[in-house]
Amino acid sequence: MKVIILFGPTAVGKTELIFKLFSENYEIINADSMQVYSTLNIGTAKPERALLHRIPHHLIDINPPDVQFHVGDFVRLADKISFEIERRGSVPVISGGTAFYFKNFLYGLPEIPEIKNDLHLGIGSELVEKGLKPLYSELLRLDPLRAGKIHHNDQYRILRALEIIRTSGKPASAYNQNNSYRENLEPLIIGLKRDRKDLYKRIDQRVDKMFNSGLLPEVKECFRSGFTEFYPGMRGIGYREFFTMGRSGEFTISDIRDQIKMNSRRYAKRQLTFFRALPDVKWYHPEDIKKIKSEISEFIDKKVNC
Repeated sequence: MKVIILFGPTAVGKTELIFKLFSENYEIINADSMQVYSTLNIGTAKPERALLHRIPHHLIDINPPDVQFHVGDFVRLADKISFEIERRGSVPVISGGTAFYFKNFLYGLPEIPEIKNDLHLGIGSELVEKGLKPLYSELLRLDPLRAGKIHHNDQYRILRALEIIRTSGKPASAYNQNNSYRENLEPLIIGLKRDRKDLYKRIDQRVDKMFNSGLLPEVKECFRSGFTEFYPGMRGIGYREFFTMGRSGEFTISDIRDQIKMNSRRYAKRQLTFFRALPDVKWYHPEDIKKIKSEISEFIDKKVNC
């Protein structure tokens, strides 16, 4: 199966490129871990309706915010949808910024045990009571190899690694992954990058746009609907800051906005570090449309000639 992989850090310009580059005969499979959750629209920067109507999109709004969408779910569904797209005579394009989705799609899933919901909620309670620092210290003690690859503020991965240890009794680093692509998978991997100053400016502009577009009313509606910080959908940047800063007791909306910007910049840096470690990536500036189009055309032509 041949598939186009398109990734890059948050706010790099993936959505704009998709709008300019792809039309008929292409279908997009979302690889953003937050856009899978329904009702969370502004904070997850979901594509505009015009783009969704122009090009078929998959794996958007498929999960309620209180139900965890696992990487295994992504790989299983992305496989199924890719084959369906191929049977329709179109080309699957997996696009997003969730690095571990791409890694596991390309190399296959390690046999990590399923996490029970009560354990997930229990660790969430510890996070509220103790904060993230002691949980990260616990991870350093129990799985220093995995902890060394996680930023001390990366809440999702810290909690996930602890859940694995408490479920299986083994550290996450004990579950090895393949070092070659899965059988019958032929990807064209395109990475998007910008100058750091430009990228950070775009991140700040995106966050400002979220607030101007109604992020605060969206979050208030989540509160009224009973959403809690334990919901997987509320862990994402753009939502979790309302909970973490709310616990501090003193904050302004401007403070939350600045925190979202800072967390987004840090996340973009981690994304780039992860993506750069992947082999066979063809890196382009998002405005190099002609070069990217030529790369894709060559890939498609090879597909036809196979």
